[in-house]
Amino acid sequence: MNKLHTPSATRERGLTLVELLVAMIIGLVVTLAVTSAVTFGESAKRTTTSVNDMGQSGSYAAYLLDRAVRSAGSGFTQSWDLGVFGCKPQVKRGATAILPRATAFPVPFEKFLGGAAGTVNLRVAPLVIGKGQSPDGISDVLMVMGGNGAAGDVPRPIIAAGASANILRLDNTVQLKKNDLTLISQVGADCLLEQVASTFVDSASNELLTLGGTGTYYTEGAGTTLAGLAGSGSAYLTLLGNDDAKNVQFQLFGVSSDRTLFSYDLLRSNGTDASQALADGVMEMHAIYGVDANKDGILDSWASPDSADYALATKMAAAGTTAEQIAEAARKIVAVRVGLVLRSSTLEKDEVTLKIPAMFSGTGIARDEVELPEGEARRYRYRVVELTIPLRNMLLLPSS
Repeated sequence: MNKLHTPSATRERGLTLVELLVAMIIGLVVTLAVTSAVTFGESAKRTTTSVNDMGQSGSYAAYLLDRAVRSAGSGFTQSWDLGVFGCKPQVKRGATAILPRATAFPVPFEKFLGGAAGTVNLRVAPLVIGKGQSPDGISDVLMVMGGNGAAGDVPRPIIAAGASANILRLDNTVQLKKNDLTLISQVGADCLLEQVASTFVDSASNELLTLGGTGTYYTEGAGTTLAGLAGSGSAYLTLLGNDDAKNVQFQLFGVSSDRTLFSYDLLRSNGTDASQALADGVMEMHAIYGVDANKDGILDSWASPDSADYALATKMAAAGTTAEQIAEAARKIVAVRVGLVLRSSTLEKDEVTLKIPAMFSGTGIARDEVELPEGEARRYRYRVVELTIPLRNMLLLPSS
């Protein structure tokens, strides 16, 4: 009798232990390779993104500084020798006294002009570099003043005072409009920032200009009165711009301890006494003056902001400095060269940077490479952005 073969009787076969282990090893190797590729790609992506962000921050910061500095002196450069350059501005907005101030500027400008003791000595100039006056004592602070006078920067002599304390008699009021911001100056005296009244309406042959009004810039000054200047016969009115248009920019630029570029509005046109963040990733800012020593409209040399002749920020804070000294130095500054040190936001696994690149090469006062301390600082990437900015309003001044 034959035996029947059933499926259960057939011997089943599978993977041996050796085969299983080999398959697992192959899988682990493939997984490790894929993981390494993904990790490397993600790391490269973060680095690339960080470098791109650094480049964009640098470009934006350079654009902001170029726009502000290039227009430095606009609106009042033609009045430089009529008591404007070097004068102490007296500014009041409504009931709030703004300049001079008795306290330090807000962070990160608290060290500008030497802090609270020096802020009372702030003077009018197109551009001032405060060397090492940032919170860390390394970066510089830029003070830039400019406007957008519609009358071609032409100063107007003040003939006499009007019937009341806030009325001036000019030879004409052409192109003056309500809420215009003007600077009243006289050689040897403080200058007053005055706003044209919101009720002012120009008309043919009109010679009377009404100033002031509720909530506007208006002040009699400390020791220098509007009536006194108007009655002197040697005072001038310079049109800076218009408060409604917000085109008068008296600003500070500096770097904070958290690597952010800030600005501060010296006139508080936005109503607040606070700094405004502009661009992050900016670790340091340095600047030097371009000087036209013989006033022929050609840049002759570069000068450090702490040099004996051009340390304007130091001169302002020093006792005994006269407006004429500030004016003479400021008149010769026709350009500025700014260097920004940028740092990436990504902390790399290994050291990637040993030194911060040099800047200001070819100027005679180049800043050498800076060696970074061992440790975390070397695991970031750095970039230096340089730009040379002409002060076009200074270059347009006559040579004599």
